Amino acid sequence: MQVVIFCGGLGTRLKEETEFRPKPMVPIGGRPIIWHIMQIYSHYGHKEFILALGYKGEIIKDYFYNYEVMNSDICIEFGPESKMTIYPRHEEVAGWKVTLVDTGEWSLKAERLKRIKKYITGDSFFVTYGDGLSDVDLSKLERYHHSHGKIATLTGISPASQFGEMKIDGGKVVKFREKPGVTSQIVNGGFYVFNKKIFEYLSNNVSIDLETHVLEQLADEGELMAYYHPGRWACMDNLRDVEYLNKLWSENKAFWSV
Repeated sequence: MQVVIFCGGLGTRLKEETEFRPKPMVPIGGRPIIWHIMQIYSHYGHKEFILALGYKGEIIKDYFYNYEVMNSDICIEFGPESKMTIYPRHEEVAGWKVTLVDTGEWSLKAERLKRIKKYITGDSFFVTYGDGLSDVDLSKLERYHHSHGKIATLTGISPASQFGEMKIDGGKVVKFREKPGVTSQIVNGGFYVFNKKIFEYLSNNVSIDLETHVLEQLADEGELMAYYHPGRWACMDNLRDVEYLNKLWSENKAFWSV
């Protein structure tokens, strides 16, 4: 299936990095996070990507346009007829097809999704954000989506808690856990499967957003299902997240690495 990745946000909470590049291009272990996300999907055989670009989208275009040269050995012969020979060594992206679509610098995600509609060829497709990583089994997610026949499936996760959790009764703390491995709360992990019917829910009103309008409406109509992923998940939301993800990579503990 095709994979749509939202790559257009401003990333204001990560201004230390996003002042100079879009968030999907912030590196983990020398590769932008968008590359890591695409590797997850590629591992499960999904190699056709549609990137919904916005803020500093030209940097993402430049990265993929020059990918072969920047990730291969090259020999340049100078003279009246210059010649360059490329010795490819980038098997990690073999078979990838990447469509880069300018969906507007200030567009919300619902508008970005609407603008890539013409590139969708199948009845169902994956959608995710350009800043989230997980060890979710995409084959199981896909099978679950097709099993229930609804328009949309999201991946529910229990994220690692950054704070101590308390249970309070009458002002008295009756239970306390300092930074538990995962919380008991299930949140949206951002790995979606959508049926093409979702485009019927995208109006011409550019002020509606995917989560606060489209998904809420689908939930009200019983057309939104959740696939629970009990494994690991992380997002790159601030500088501390960048440092954490790079630390995992450098210590060979990157749970998303396939």
